[in-house]
Amino acid sequence: MATADWNPLGEIYYKKCEVYSMGWSDIVDISKFEVSAAPYGGPIALLKDESKTARVQVSTKPIITVFTAAGKQISQMRWNSGSIHKMGWSHTEDLLFVQDDGVVLVYDMFLTFKKTFGMGQEAKDVKVIDCKIFSSYQGTGIAVLTSTYRVFIINSVDDPRIRRLAEVPGLSSAPSSWAVINLDRQSRALIAKGSELCLIDQGGQYQVQTPDVSTEVTQFLAMSLSFNNRCLAMFTDKGVIWIGSSDLQKKYCEFNTKSPTPPQQLSWCGAGAVVGLWGNMMLVVGPDKDWINFNFDNPVHLVEEEDGLRIIGKYQHEFLYKVPEVTEKIFKIGSMEPGAMLFEASKEFYKGSQKADEYIRIIKDKLEIAVSQCIEAAGHEIDPAKQKPLLRAAAFGKCFLTDYNPEAYVNMCQMLRVLNQVRNHVIGIPLTYSQLQHLSMPILIDRLVLRKLFYYAVKICQYLKIADAEGASRILAHWACYKVQQKNEDDETIARAINQKLGDTPGISYSDIANHALEEGRPDLATRLLDFEPRAGQQVPLLMKMHKDNIALSKAIESGDTDLVYTVLLHLKESMNQGEFFMAIRNMPIAYALFIQYCRQQNRKLMEDLFYQEDNFQEEGTCKVVNSFNEDRMEDRIEELKLAQACFTKAKNEFAKVQTEEQIKLLKYQQRLEEEMNRPYLNLSLHQTIYRLTLANNHKVAEQLRKEFKVPDRRFWWLKINALGECGDWVELERFSKGKKAPVGMEAFVEVCAKHGNMKEAMKYLVKVSPEQKVKCLVKVGERKKAAETAFENKNEEELSYVLSKCGPSDKQLVDTIRGMKQQMSRR
Repeated sequence: MATADWNPLGEIYYKKCEVYSMGWSDIVDISKFEVSAAPYGGPIALLKDESKTARVQVSTKPIITVFTAAGKQISQMRWNSGSIHKMGWSHTEDLLFVQDDGVVLVYDMFLTFKKTFGMGQEAKDVKVIDCKIFSSYQGTGIAVLTSTYRVFIINSVDDPRIRRLAEVPGLSSAPSSWAVINLDRQSRALIAKGSELCLIDQGGQYQVQTPDVSTEVTQFLAMSLSFNNRCLAMFTDKGVIWIGSSDLQKKYCEFNTKSPTPPQQLSWCGAGAVVGLWGNMMLVVGPDKDWINFNFDNPVHLVEEEDGLRIIGKYQHEFLYKVPEVTEKIFKIGSMEPGAMLFEASKEFYKGSQKADEYIRIIKDKLEIAVSQCIEAAGHEIDPAKQKPLLRAAAFGKCFLTDYNPEAYVNMCQMLRVLNQVRNHVIGIPLTYSQLQHLSMPILIDRLVLRKLFYYAVKICQYLKIADAEGASRILAHWACYKVQQKNEDDETIARAINQKLGDTPGISYSDIANHALEEGRPDLATRLLDFEPRAGQQVPLLMKMHKDNIALSKAIESGDTDLVYTVLLHLKESMNQGEFFMAIRNMPIAYALFIQYCRQQNRKLMEDLFYQEDNFQEEGTCKVVNSFNEDRMEDRIEELKLAQACFTKAKNEFAKVQTEEQIKLLKYQQRLEEEMNRPYLNLSLHQTIYRLTLANNHKVAEQLRKEFKVPDRRFWWLKINALGECGDWVELERFSKGKKAPVGMEAFVEVCAKHGNMKEAMKYLVKVSPEQKVKCLVKVGERKKAAETAFENKNEEELSYVLSKCGPSDKQLVDTIRGMKQQMSRR
């Protein structure tokens, strides 16, 4: 019968079932160990302090062993630090050890040291006499009670910020019991001082609490907070268990155990019952004074869960939990609930009985409710043999529903397959469906990875079709990081194994694995792994961290990312002396060119030093020419140009040498002009100087400059014509045109006059223009009609087309005339 192992507690039922037959039964006597087990089916840590049990005083350190929930050993070590006062687990399954000097040491479940921190100087000086490891709104917290009866608390071991709670007035001896209570996202301590209860907080406030207690109390000997922090149980010196809300405002009941001694453990089974353990006897008390008594053959340890209580013994690991309401509806004797009727119908159907049809007809209007109840009840069952009939009943029932959405059924089947797999003694995580819903599937996968059960984690991700980036790829990356820790294999073997397993799997960064290898002290392995990293942006920073600078520079150059190349170059520049740096980049043309470009923008002196070391006289001379423009004093500028001239001589660049010499001569000339005429000429080019002199009517000086620097006649004529046109010196322009034969032609004079709007002056030169340029010059002075006539007389269709292209919308009559001219020419 399904209800045979149900134990009534008032109107509800509790059930105790075996989860595992413990694998440690031959080697562990639980009564000789301090036991600490992590919630949500977490591992079990045993601490055996031989110095406390030995008949003769010994100084040996205790042994710590970690087992799975199935009693399979994970790790073991002999403690080598101070005196352990408390051992417990964090919400991330890290093992916490609190020493009597307030130092907290954090290890993983494989007893690999992770970090340490202290609980403050006062705790170190006066020692810790009691400690609580609790679940806070920020994660896992620790509270310590010092020998001065002060409480220090941290709300998260991941961010250990110490806070001192308020002092309890008149507390001259250790409290008889105390607990940490989380109220309104703040951790407070409830301190029992004789018959008084004081609630102290971080703000320096304390409040005397007066719970509704009907019996006389001298001391509160034990306290226990429920898993959800909402309920509180207290054991008094009169043997009474007080059960109420954690804020002490409500009392649910008082139960007299008639025991003169407090229980070894006072715990909660979910949030519905309080459990007290005396030796091998366990008492379960409900909020209505109902109770159940259990006896064990061997000592046990209790572990609170959100939906029940784990009972760990030498031979068995059991789970006590409240029978879910939906399970009660289906299996309770005489139940007429839809789920119960569907379950019976399914059983009769598989027997081949016609009663199945009768049951279905009874619940035909509530069939969907019945299916949902069977699915939900299957989730709460731990034994697969009990899950299958319920799921079979749900599958049978949904066949009669035409528009039923099977998503809930499929999801439950998937979740139960996963749960049954992780509950297997090989893995040893006895999670319930309720716990999995609270924990979430990603965290369960993370816990498998934490246990190095990579194969199972990947298979679950593939089964649930979780995206690779969040599932298989991430797990494989963790596997690779674990693989690099294997000291018994050589670097080549490990690198090849990782690459064969990971390949080009998306979402995996070989650089992260290589960085882990570097942290493990295996730089050669890290270098090999980086060869598989396709992204240079990930490779290069780690190579620089490993001081593989030449390889980093080569990888950066191969990537084609100039920013990455600059990153390496600037790192090399800072880490090497100048000579070594120049030697390092001289054989890398791309790096060399990019560094020159950088220096050209940021550090010209360094660029000049580089050219000097490389005997690159041409570029060194160019640098000195540029430097000359940055000098304020004329003497310094000329000195720089002379040095540049010497460099060009060494470079055998005669042209650059002569041009530098000419620049020196021009600078001296410009300096003299400024002194004589009181006008700015320095830093102008030769052409600009001649142009300005012409604008200022200094034609003789301009002519002298032309001769001095051998300016070509055609260039000089263009300069002078444009300058005279700009300043409007038409008389000088006419005089200049009557000199020797113009090397630029009369059309240049026409163009300059037209450009500055003096058409009358342009007409003077139009008569002297060569016939082949006449049409274009007429167009420039606005005589488009005359230009067309001239082109027609010359019988030049190309010139006519040119005039036509220059006509605008207002020249419609002229356009028609030109087209007529073109037609006449084509007839001829």
